[in-house]
Amino acid sequence: MEFSPTNIVIKLCLQGIELEEKGMPEEAGKVFLQAWNEATDDFEKFTAAQYVARTKKDVADKLNWYETALQFARIVNNDAVKHAFAGLYSNIAKCYEGLGDIEKAKANYELALSFTDEQPTDQEPFYHGTRADLQVGDLLTAGRDSNYQPEIQMNHIYFTAMANGAGLAAALAKGDGRERVYIVEPTGSFENDPNVTNKKFPGNPTRSYRTQEPLKITGEVTDWVRQSPEDLQKWRERLAKNQGEIIN
Repeated sequence: MEFSPTNIVIKLCLQGIELEEKGMPEEAGKVFLQAWNEATDDFEKFTAAQYVARTKKDVADKLNWYETALQFARIVNNDAVKHAFAGLYSNIAKCYEGLGDIEKAKANYELALSFTDEQPTDQEPFYHGTRADLQVGDLLTAGRDSNYQPEIQMNHIYFTAMANGAGLAAALAKGDGRERVYIVEPTGSFENDPNVTNKKFPGNPTRSYRTQEPLKITGEVTDWVRQSPEDLQKWRERLAKNQGEIIN
């Protein structure tokens, strides 16, 4: 139960998101329902159910799908999904409002508030993907140009608890060096990456974080899952289309 860009359910959800962005909600709804039908584990079902929910026009139907998503989120209950609970309870509360059940709406809004201050609890190892040739003991620091909007100098250094996610970042990084995934140790406090948390996908499924303090390199891994050239090209195209503001 881990987020993977090669996962068929994740790929279908991305297709549905792209259809939504093109103003094709009905087509998106069909793709999200296909993702639900393809889902085989609790994390996939949690993810797909949320997307099916937001395409439903009938309030009772929407509520049923959000409560289904909540059911599977409770089963998964790890760092990938816990930051989605606030949004789930809030959406459930809105559904109850629409159905005229003010007491249940209030109860769910209160539950949503109880999850808004959740802090990262992920434990090491953490990873950082790059094409830079570095050594154990070197420090990664903020202040470099963004890989995705080079006119922006980043105020944070980013990392993840998923080696495969760091590998994808390395593959998409600018430069001619070979892809490297370093094991890193935060030297100070860190937070959820607000550029991904509850953005495209609910929660922080990529387990992505950022810090203004240096990251110390403690090792390197070489056995992450590589993306196919076709999938990498699709990711580059998505990034090129994404002109949203980076939360820096």
